[in-house]
Amino acid sequence: MNQVYQLKMPVFETPPLIYIEKTTPMLYEGKELGTFKDNLKTPIHRWFKYPAGYSYKFVQATFDLFGVSSGQWVYDPFSGSGTTLITAKQTGVNGYGVEAHSFVHAVADTKLYWEYDNLTTLERDLDKFLVECRSFIYQETESIQIEKVFPELVYKCYHPLDLKTLYLIRQFIMQYEINYHVINFLKLALTDTLRNAASAGTGWPYISPRENENPTVKNAFQVFQKTVQQMYQDLFSVASKQSLNCEIYNILGDSRDKQNLADGQINLAITSPPYLNNYDYADRTRLETYFWGITNSWKDITEKFRKKLMTAATTQIVRGHHDVETALNKNIADVAPHVYSSLQSSILELSSRRLEKGGKKDYDLMVALYFNDIFKIVSETYRVLAPGKKFCLVLGDSAPYGVHIQTDELIGQLGVAIGFSKYDYYQLRERGDKWKNNPQRHKIGLREGIIILSK
Repeated sequence: MNQVYQLKMPVFETPPLIYIEKTTPMLYEGKELGTFKDNLKTPIHRWFKYPAGYSYKFVQATFDLFGVSSGQWVYDPFSGSGTTLITAKQTGVNGYGVEAHSFVHAVADTKLYWEYDNLTTLERDLDKFLVECRSFIYQETESIQIEKVFPELVYKCYHPLDLKTLYLIRQFIMQYEINYHVINFLKLALTDTLRNAASAGTGWPYISPRENENPTVKNAFQVFQKTVQQMYQDLFSVASKQSLNCEIYNILGDSRDKQNLADGQINLAITSPPYLNNYDYADRTRLETYFWGITNSWKDITEKFRKKLMTAATTQIVRGHHDVETALNKNIADVAPHVYSSLQSSILELSSRRLEKGGKKDYDLMVALYFNDIFKIVSETYRVLAPGKKFCLVLGDSAPYGVHIQTDELIGQLGVAIGFSKYDYYQLRERGDKWKNNPQRHKIGLREGIIILSK
């Protein structure tokens, strides 16, 4: 019987906050610019389905709108799976992105590597790999046993034959002798295969193992092979046209810290920070990190990912570490007293309301800690941005426990207090309609739009 092992693979009085109407209705067109939908059918971007991101069309439109061109610099403090950096590379614009989630950062690294010496040779190498991998699976399927290799969630997502196939593909990739970048390419192909080959519901945002009660065989190798071939075609279509030289830096780090950028170096900053909705980004990649052996439990996820993400990118808040009365950074009060006062009022209201709720969720502290983080990020972005340039953020507002937090307006006003000359708001779409029949859901209408801070 073949040996089975788990691989160790290498977040005063308060003046009223008033919504600003769009001053230029046609500045941005398309309500889906703040979503990942356009990327799902677009070469390179579609290599990993990460709907927490925004459309590459938003990046392109912003480059055009503010005249960002070859040789200039764009900065993305939440670069995720690489939408901004990929678009910059295709345009010849220098890019600097920061991402704290190490798994998602590694995905972006692979999506950003197009510098293969010879694409014809790569195609031949991939074909050879697929032939040999299929043979390996055929030889090993009957004898291999994979009990206790994965956390239980993984077993719940697949027909046993498909999971065995996925495991054997994984093993074959890890022992295959070929260029490091080709191995990363194959790993990402297998990563993207995982949800397409599942019998359970594995779409955004959660996994639903209950849909796998009567699993059907998906032919996991065929799904993987199709993914490899499509990724190669994407690479060929993009890399064969690539003639512009630019510098791209995909940094694994924390955008709350000072970056290795000079004052005024950046010509445009563009990002979408985590929304203030208590959504757990670490949970989004649980299936993938469980499958690769990077994590095996919620504790692993917390240690390797959650602790490194900003508040509201994770649900983990240790209440005993904070005093709700003083959790909001007093530096915000010094710079923007009206913003501080508005936030503190909401925080105390949430502190009261949570006691009436069964879950007693820490939304009060989440709001305080989120804006503490945002304050640091906006301040650092202001430093690196050149005079007269723009910081564009895709944002949504929030209403935890029915307390409306006008996140977009508050960040805009905070930016002006930090030093930006003004901010404008452009609404893209309304949000929250799909929950309107949920009796537990608040009735406050939410929105998604773009804040443009001008330095």
